[in-house]
Amino acid sequence: MNRQAQAAVLFLLGAVLLHAGATDLALRYVKADLRPLLLLSGAVLIATALATAWYERRRGRRSGPREHAHPEPRVAWLLLLPLLALILIAPPALGSYSALRSGTALQKPYAYGPLPDGDPVPLSVVDYASRAAYGHGRSLHGRPVRGTGFLALDRSGAAYLVRMALNCCAADAQPVKIALTGKLPPVLRPDAWLEVTGRYTPRLTHDPVNDGPVPYLEVTSVRPVPVPSDPYDETWNN
Repeated sequence: MNRQAQAAVLFLLGAVLLHAGATDLALRYVKADLRPLLLLSGAVLIATALATAWYERRRGRRSGPREHAHPEPRVAWLLLLPLLALILIAPPALGSYSALRSGTALQKPYAYGPLPDGDPVPLSVVDYASRAAYGHGRSLHGRPVRGTGFLALDRSGAAYLVRMALNCCAADAQPVKIALTGKLPPVLRPDAWLEVTGRYTPRLTHDPVNDGPVPYLEVTSVRPVPVPSDPYDETWNN
């Protein structure tokens, strides 16, 4: 692969990073806070590619035609395959398969903020789970809550509402789970995204993978929703 070809690959990689950082594609790979770094990296790669192409063109004019050019190994063009995969194949967010094979990542918070306004109260899966498991539901009594996540079913058929929590990127995503009881639909489809409304119940179980706490939510209504633009939850480590 000669310098012009290297410059073309750098330019393409930079363009892919700019595209990912400027759209929701990046959220399939990294947390939202890292999008500016993707945009910066893409801009640097494009600038490097343009500088390389300009330098090679200028050097070619000075040196004239080359008489003994040797062909470069074609295997280097395989470097384009990951770029094409990134452009053409947007991977789905991690779902129930990963969630059921990993223990809950729920952690005890230092403090609880005030509940958001609303009736029912909009809460993330992480927020409800931490208030129910570690706060013993003191801030939830008498308040209907609403949360969104994907459905996971274990081998016994027990239903969980799950969000995958991120530290940095999808590679380190871990699940936070809420066990569901009450008025559930007769047909449950794993990985379906649901908006669940319900109320706190003191019932608690433990994750069979790591024995972590998994609180219950007594469901009063369920409705399917589209996959959110950001399928991961980043609030647990803020």
